[in-house]
Amino acid sequence: MGDARRAAAAGLVLGAGACYCIYRLTRKATGAAVETERAAGARDGSAPAGGLLPLVSGLSALPSLALGGLASRRSDTDLPQSPCQLDVHHLQKLIHLLKFTDDPLIQEQALVSLSNSAAFSVNQDIIRNLDGLSVIGRMLSDSIPKVKEKALNALNNLSMNVKNQEEIKVYILQVCKEIEISPLNSDLQLAGLRLLTNMSVTNDYHHMMTNGIPCFLHLLSEGNERTKVQVLKILVNLSANPAMIQHLCSAQAPSLLSLFDYGINKEILLRALTFAVNLNQNMKNEDGIITQDLSSEDSIFFLLCGHSTQYAQKLVRLLHHQDTEVKEQAAKIITQQRGEILRDSSGKLQ
Repeated sequence: MGDARRAAAAGLVLGAGACYCIYRLTRKATGAAVETERAAGARDGSAPAGGLLPLVSGLSALPSLALGGLASRRSDTDLPQSPCQLDVHHLQKLIHLLKFTDDPLIQEQALVSLSNSAAFSVNQDIIRNLDGLSVIGRMLSDSIPKVKEKALNALNNLSMNVKNQEEIKVYILQVCKEIEISPLNSDLQLAGLRLLTNMSVTNDYHHMMTNGIPCFLHLLSEGNERTKVQVLKILVNLSANPAMIQHLCSAQAPSLLSLFDYGINKEILLRALTFAVNLNQNMKNEDGIITQDLSSEDSIFFLLCGHSTQYAQKLVRLLHHQDTEVKEQAAKIITQQRGEILRDSSGKLQ
């Protein structure tokens, strides 16, 4: 009987995903390739001013980031919208199945189907209205890493919706903890980082990620390139909020300057430069005033905003980088810092 129930449940999950699979095959056949990375893709996109609908852009969008607003944030999504969608009946059955089964294989399959369906904006609302967010969220307490990973992927796609974020926010602290204890560079850790990337597109939930900053900086030091890129997306988002400048600048990051080396991966380098530009820009805002002693030589403030000789030398070398975007960002930081020095010498710097 157990095998029969599992087969029936698996049939439901596979059937529910059939429409999605047909859509993907159609897209591939027409040459409109979709760049994805596992269940919750690693695509960059700037958040629109009016909401969190998925947008697609390449890395070349980085230099045009507006330093004080949503345009300087990064967002992750899986797939573009499509007319091909599951109906309410199928989604309700998937959520019911996920709620009442203890079989991890069925849980994984149901979560993958819900994650794929959540790539379409209309389904994001339907799943929320069916209480699917809380059902998926409960899977984060599961002891099986693959189930938690698939749940994070589903929440990642669902988080491309402002109303959904209001419910998903209750899991932020849990996700931060999961990122900290997960194996370094694991798919589970990366899934958590992707969800926090989307949840940090607006300022609303930044304060809930404050305690995660030391972990983010540790991953920036110890993680592989894929992990570093994802962490930097979060840090760029946080640094665009003047209210987070105090928390970021006081954090310890002794190896941070290595991200500005001439030969480092361009994706990492551009985001590190954008992070530094945001810090310099938002310290001028009244909400970004530094109120505590940041004399520690390992603090981000000392390394990136304290006129470090080593940092200045790295920036000057980047002016000769072969990539135009890198040169522009480096020049912007040098200009910002020179302005600060001039104001300081004239007695006008706070």
